[in-house]
Amino acid sequence: MTSALADPFEWTESIRTARLTLRPLHPGDLDDVHAYQSRADVCQYLLFEPRSREEVLERLERYALATRLAVDGDFLQLALVLDQGETSRVIGDSYFTVHSVANMTGEIGWTMNPDFAGQGYAFEAASTVLDLIAFGALGLHRVRADLDPRNETSVRLCKRLGMREEAHFVEDLWFKGEWADTGVYAILDHEWRSRR
Repeated sequence: MTSALADPFEWTESIRTARLTLRPLHPGDLDDVHAYQSRADVCQYLLFEPRSREEVLERLERYALATRLAVDGDFLQLALVLDQGETSRVIGDSYFTVHSVANMTGEIGWTMNPDFAGQGYAFEAASTVLDLIAFGALGLHRVRADLDPRNETSVRLCKRLGMREEAHFVEDLWFKGEWADTGVYAILDHEWRSRR
């Protein structure tokens, strides 16, 4: 029998940060998401190759249905929407999943359109996900991020979020035709609260 969180999180409305709106991705985001998921430089450290419009649309249709966090494997794929005057644009996305209800752990990840990188948007979004969802609404004990250690931008973001490097697995993953390493970063609920 699968255990469930005592207080599941159900996505009901967008979350506003200082500069962004966070909401689930949906098929209407196709142009913006394809603009970065089709780029080789974006996919370099991700588990997938650059995606076609059809592949992105298929994913967006699935992501639009993922609005509840209650059991192991439940996830959110959130759009990072930047409002620019009269227009809004998805500039990246943030992933969050319930890793283990029994151990009260989650996992976080992010992808950014390089045209908007280096401006703190990923940090702003990840901080909000950790604060309001992971350690707030869900009351989790621990959140981790698994990444390619060669991805220096994500390593810096983990450190900026206060996550510590907990592991560096050497050639543990067959990745795009070669063996690659995995880095694991994590932060505990009381560590996050002490930073806030």
